[in-house]
Amino acid sequence: MDDERATFGRTRRRAKPLDRTRMEELALAYVARFATSTGKLRAYLQRKLRERGFVEAEPPDIEALVCKFVEKGYVDDAAYGRAKANDLAARGYGARRVEQTLRSAGIEENLRDALQPEEEQKRQSALVLARKRRFGPFGPVPGVNAEEEYKMREKQLAAMVRAGHDLAIARYVVEARTAEELELWVAEVTDETG
Repeated sequence: MDDERATFGRTRRRAKPLDRTRMEELALAYVARFATSTGKLRAYLQRKLRERGFVEAEPPDIEALVCKFVEKGYVDDAAYGRAKANDLAARGYGARRVEQTLRSAGIEENLRDALQPEEEQKRQSALVLARKRRFGPFGPVPGVNAEEEYKMREKQLAAMVRAGHDLAIARYVVEARTAEELELWVAEVTDETG
């Protein structure tokens, strides 16, 4: 049973070592199934190579395979990064979280910098998070206990900072008195830029 492993009461055959053709097939299946970056594709192929090994004496050139997929247009870091950054902002995450996510996906620094949200998008994503998590004016009406209100606001502020928002933006959102005030705050950037 050297080639079998027990998995939850079942036996599973160990996957065969890879050859160049199978390596390319795995890469193609991966990019067909997932939107990905060059960094994520590279990491996936390296992991598969570690897990399964390679039949030939010399391991495949993963970098050449990744470059081939980029040339064919199967992998596009700019498009992936733009989609990921827009998705995170639409879900209420801040610029710092966008940068961290793009870095972990292997996006180059100059592209990460170009994909950073503008001031309007930073404010809009903070507003989205506040609505979703019921922070600031979207939350319950504060009680008369000033100490409890302070603790609640500090927790909200910390959550916004963990979500990647700048401290100044998070503080403005949490301390806003009305939803209309926040909407005007987002709109004023639009008026200045547009």
